[in-house]
Amino acid sequence: MCPNCLCTRWRTVPVPTWTGCGASAARGPEDSQSMIDRLKSFFLREMAMPAEEAQDDGTEALRIAACALLLEVAHADDYLSEGERRHLRGLVRRHFGLPRDAADELIAFAEDKRRASVDLWAFTNLINAHYSTGQKMVLVEAMWGIVLADGELATREDYLMRKISNLIGLKSGYLAEARRRLDAGATGRPDDTGSARCHPS
Repeated sequence: MCPNCLCTRWRTVPVPTWTGCGASAARGPEDSQSMIDRLKSFFLREMAMPAEEAQDDGTEALRIAACALLLEVAHADDYLSEGERRHLRGLVRRHFGLPRDAADELIAFAEDKRRASVDLWAFTNLINAHYSTGQKMVLVEAMWGIVLADGELATREDYLMRKISNLIGLKSGYLAEARRRLDAGATGRPDDTGSARCHPS
């Protein structure tokens, strides 16, 4: 099990990095489609119950919740730049081991759920209940990477980063540390091909 993916089973790392994430993107069309179907059905089931009652191995629901939060910060300035779009797709492909078409479907489904939600609670509640501090750090680093992909940090983006960090139970010091790590090049910068420029560990 790769310790650097946004998955629910890895809980003990103190300071996560992207280095060494080897999730394979080589799935066939049928496998990818069946996985997307499972994501949808599982997420709908998980979202209908309190987070404390959700299954401990609810990776599918957590993937969509994480993706929805990434989309939320990407849309924070009311404009999704091409750089942000490429960065988002690269993150989804790399961390969830998806080919491009399946990643696009996952992003589209998460976007539908994000638009249909009246607030972020449904997503942040799942993350807060099932992610360790290390996993939350990985997610926040990914969010920083998206909002800074266009080289600018809008006021709304900064506010939303702080809001989500608080909602998922991550202290402000960790939020600042996640940005410092990103600025220092400690995290990979996935591109549209699903590859990443990883800092040596």
